[in-house]
Amino acid sequence: MASPTLRIVDLMKMLPHRYPMLMIDRLEEIVSDHSAVGIKNVTANEPCFQGHFPTRPIMPGVLIIESMAQTAAALVVYSMGGSAEGHLVYFMSIENARFRKLVVPGDTMRVHVERLQKRGNVWKFKGEARVEGVLCAEAVYTAMIVDE
Repeated sequence: MASPTLRIVDLMKMLPHRYPMLMIDRLEEIVSDHSAVGIKNVTANEPCFQGHFPTRPIMPGVLIIESMAQTAAALVVYSMGGSAEGHLVYFMSIENARFRKLVVPGDTMRVHVERLQKRGNVWKFKGEARVEGVLCAEAVYTAMIVDE
């Protein structure tokens, strides 16, 4: 059976983020409770590029990590189904973050997330951001689901 694809309107129902902080455009290759791929189309119109950096726009590493977190959060909400309504997902920790290649306007970033562990309302993930198959960033992070 083919994996579902969640488009931006679906993600906006699942995540509280809105422009300019909604960091993924689509979720695909979803394996409930396990893994997913978030798609981020990086454009020169994004506000961060006005100051980071005006003569050489580079996507800030913290926003790449946020893209990983939002991909994982969407996977968590998808996996929980209706029981996720009224809940938010918060960062608890970020470990082993590494930035290997610049992400720039015009890139399509594929954010691969995989659940490493789940204990109660705490989830641990490994995330990788790739552009054209090349690893740009990676991190291990923990998040907690809480009531709004």
